[in-house]
Amino acid sequence: MFAEKLGIDYECRLNEHLAFDDVSLLPSESSVEPYEVDLSTWLTPEHVLAVPILSSPMDRVTEVEMCIALAREGGIGILHRNCSIEKEVEMVKRVKREEISGIIRDPVTTTPDTPISSVIKLMQEKRVSGLPVIDHSGELVGIITRRDVLAARPDALVKDEMTPREKLVTCMENEILVDGKLMTEKVKELLHSHRIEKLLVLNSEGRLSGLVTFKDILRLEENPHVSRDSEGRLMVGAAISPFDRKRALALDAAGVDVLVVDVAHGLNLNALSSMEKISKEVNAWIIYGNIATREAAEEVISSDIENLAGLRVGLGGGSICLTTHVTGVGVPTLTATALVADAVYESKAKLSVIADGGIRNSGDIVKALGAGANAVMCGYLFAGTDEAPSEKVYIRGVPMKRYRGMASPSAIRDRYAADRYARKVKEVPEGVEGVVPYRGSVRTVVRDLVAAIQAGFGYVGARNIEELWRKSVFSKRTIVGMHEALPHDVLPETQFPEKYDKPWF
Repeated sequence: MFAEKLGIDYECRLNEHLAFDDVSLLPSESSVEPYEVDLSTWLTPEHVLAVPILSSPMDRVTEVEMCIALAREGGIGILHRNCSIEKEVEMVKRVKREEISGIIRDPVTTTPDTPISSVIKLMQEKRVSGLPVIDHSGELVGIITRRDVLAARPDALVKDEMTPREKLVTCMENEILVDGKLMTEKVKELLHSHRIEKLLVLNSEGRLSGLVTFKDILRLEENPHVSRDSEGRLMVGAAISPFDRKRALALDAAGVDVLVVDVAHGLNLNALSSMEKISKEVNAWIIYGNIATREAAEEVISSDIENLAGLRVGLGGGSICLTTHVTGVGVPTLTATALVADAVYESKAKLSVIADGGIRNSGDIVKALGAGANAVMCGYLFAGTDEAPSEKVYIRGVPMKRYRGMASPSAIRDRYAADRYARKVKEVPEGVEGVVPYRGSVRTVVRDLVAAIQAGFGYVGARNIEELWRKSVFSKRTIVGMHEALPHDVLPETQFPEKYDKPWF
């Protein structure tokens, strides 16, 4: 089905394998407006993503901040494993602890006998504008805000300037929280009717359990498609070696939603056999990879891996990957996606297909989805964001961020993830390191991508991913066609040379 769209004949042993730039999708008759497009996709039988994007488990792409930001936008981050087991476990726990209900669970508090000078300092340090006041028995006795301390004497005490308990506006937690979700309209009504900015939330015992502010409400409304688990927490994935049983068990115990097998050659039978054993000891869903052929997909599908939820597809396509150049082995990600998607489709297995590698823009994402992917995994697109755990540098005044492949020389020296390319650590690099343009926040990047992807679906006339699978028709491009698809025959004003020896048009 999908390979046929790319002109691949399974009977032929020397097929022409196509990359993203080799093809474009043909437009179709359409009544679909981009804003009508539903990009939701299922990652596992228990996890649905509003946005079909995962971040790559690379040490300069995905740590806690990336996972939180991407989950808030409807995707999911996959933590890298180039660290100790303890650090990766702690990263999972930190993501799971992130509060997304809208209620600040552990607000900064003060006591009645604290000097105002200390309160001012605490507000500045914690960047908050109000503090609930708790007495020695743990009871809520008032609140003190920035407005209260502005004209107060520094040596005055909190109890002299605070708003006392009897004048506070409070509510019970069960009045505003239903199934882990905040009833934002009710909270806004309370805040507005009482002309307050902070609402104190009490538990069934009448003690302070949290705090809600207008800012939190606005943040919730700006992120309507947060990726949550069954308990309302942010979803998070984590990379493992197929040979690292201890790491897999520790991450599973920490509550990770999905374990992503992180090995370059997933058809390595030793890796497959080891993962079959590990899968019987964990509860988390498993995405296995990387694989790049129909035969590999069939082998994994017929394996004894329990809780298998998806296949990670790609070999040699990443922007920082040298595997194909060094070893002569590789399959363009677009072709690999179609081959694996066919195997999944024909087996009728309920598995997601994750296209991983070589995805540089929104157009590549649309093509990958059209070739049978449920979602895509991106490293390059997120490496330049604020949330990527890498250093921002300036080169000739232009902001950049450092980026490296997990088989680059420096990553190999860190050793933890060195077995991604061979069980016995290899000294031959299969990756490079460098810099990528600074892109701003994950939120901005994802929302720009989503808008462009929806536009692509509109051209094809597809309202969702499954409809794109049915309607996608690929057209092979010539080199001239590739050139025509990009801006040409013009120069940005900022690059206009002072003098030309010949016309540039």
